[in-house]
Amino acid sequence: MVRQYILEHPEILPEAIAELQRRQTSEQLAAAGDDLTQPFPGAVLGNPDGDKVLVEFSDYACGYCRQSVEDVKALVAADPDLKVVVRELPILSEGSVEAAKMALAAADQGRFPAFHDAMYAEGRPTGDAIERAGKAAGLDMAKARAFAASERVAAEIEANRNFARQLQIEGTPAWVAGEEVMQGAIGQSALRVALYPEDR
Repeated sequence: MVRQYILEHPEILPEAIAELQRRQTSEQLAAAGDDLTQPFPGAVLGNPDGDKVLVEFSDYACGYCRQSVEDVKALVAADPDLKVVVRELPILSEGSVEAAKMALAAADQGRFPAFHDAMYAEGRPTGDAIERAGKAAGLDMAKARAFAASERVAAEIEANRNFARQLQIEGTPAWVAGEEVMQGAIGQSALRVALYPEDR
């Protein structure tokens, strides 16, 4: 009976698939829990105490992540209540891993936004580029190197990988806003729609 109805009304399929995806995403976010939106201390762009939250999974070797930097800056500039929780997800290269570790060290020193911008401005995350970005951000480099090598940093990166697996995130950038999980350089407009569904 159901099969016959679907055959007679195939136009319901896209709506049904969208609803199934929405339910699956909701279940995945529930499984991730509130920890998903709680940043590594200092690894935040925008207002650290903001009530509107955007989670970004990123990799410093990712060109699409670099492309999205200005989109995030525009969103932050437009909403003083926006908190962007940056989850380091280094998946593209060993340089990605080292840059992610240094970013968390920058967060520990209260210099995360400065390092974040400087690292993306450098381009490919080579050892020299990471060093230049750290110095440009004003890091105590000896302290940063020690912190980057710590178990705390390794645990944070592994936690981010676990979140990505839970949410079926397969690349960067990826985003979580409200009840939506999005992947790719989707642009400022799409992020705004997800963040502010009441304005649709």
